[in-house]
Amino acid sequence: MHITRHGSGGRATVAALASQVHPVFMLPPLAAAGFGAVLAGEFSLAVAGVHLAAMFAAVYTAHVKDGYVDFHVRGEDDDHPLTAAGCRLVVRAASVAFFACVAALWWLAGPGAAALAVPAWLVAYHHAPQLDTNPVTTTTGYPFGIAVALVGGYYAQAQSLAVRPVAFAGVLLVLLSGVKVVDDAQDYDYDRSIDKRSVAVVLGKPGARRLAYGLMAAAMGCVVALAALAVFPPSAVAAVAAFAVVARFA
Repeated sequence: MHITRHGSGGRATVAALASQVHPVFMLPPLAAAGFGAVLAGEFSLAVAGVHLAAMFAAVYTAHVKDGYVDFHVRGEDDDHPLTAAGCRLVVRAASVAFFACVAALWWLAGPGAAALAVPAWLVAYHHAPQLDTNPVTTTTGYPFGIAVALVGGYYAQAQSLAVRPVAFAGVLLVLLSGVKVVDDAQDYDYDRSIDKRSVAVVLGKPGARRLAYGLMAAAMGCVVALAALAVFPPSAVAAVAAFAVVARFA
């Protein structure tokens, strides 16, 4: 069975598989998972490594399946390095790798750590063609995955939850949802042409921009409030000022 559309042999296969590793897309969930682990205080490198591997397998699954749906099913993309059969095989392999990591998390850190990892794969696997057809889930799916990675990274180390990691995850979910609305608005014309219901398509560009800035302002307000309540360190307020400057000129 050929899994590559361009070339054959081991080198072409490795190149096609490597092309599905997109650092810009994959690093934020991995960074969030690592941040959650560090927040826990006590740190096991083995547990953190397994959890990071699980998150990588989840986002890899998402990227390959999204490309499969956009190119082979919907015909929206111009090209894809993997055949349809290759995409399906790689999605299955990445999913098996994910659940192997979940089993290892269960053994190393207990059933709670394993359970908190699973939502990341569920969102990743169902992003296309289910979740990317609705403006709410299109916008919140990726930020939710990052939030889950953070909470899961913390729990895997501490075997419990606390207010601080959940608060960080909540702020990231709201903030990044606002950023996602702005990012998706860049594809407004294309999304309209393929009947994709992004927030910008549903609300229009001005409405989407107002919603995005409302979400980001709400997230920054939560940071200030949580700093006042000593959930976040006082220095977190400086991040609000820095973000406000960036948002003003974005």
